[in-house]
Amino acid sequence: MVSLGLVVARFNSSVTDPMKEAALDAADERDAEVVETVRVPGAYDSPLAADRLARRDDIDAVAVVGAIVTGDTDHDNVIADATAKSLTEVSLNRDTPVTFGVSGPGMSGAEARERVSKGAEAVYAATDMVEALA
Repeated sequence: MVSLGLVVARFNSSVTDPMKEAALDAADERDAEVVETVRVPGAYDSPLAADRLARRDDIDAVAVVGAIVTGDTDHDNVIADATAKSLTEVSLNRDTPVTFGVSGPGMSGAEARERVSKGAEAVYAATDMVEALA
């Protein structure tokens, strides 16, 4: 059985709460266990939580879910880029799969709500990576 850590951003919770539920359903579907769920303020805050979970011996992979919606500036692009790069570094430095189930940037809240399946996709990717690297 694959043991997962799950990081869920609270910002845009109308999107991330359903993403979390989709992630938990996908874990059940894949017969994986979510050992711990960590709620963080936003997607930008997820790398530290992912790193802490990836350090644990009882966690095989970490799935991160969040939603980055567009605003009046390019802030969403900056946040998405920094988050993706940092999560990649965690994965490589810890030799543990860390998957990116973050929707955005460049989308409205309505568009993000249409992509709640990203939560499930993050779990599918995590379990696939554990199996591929076993």
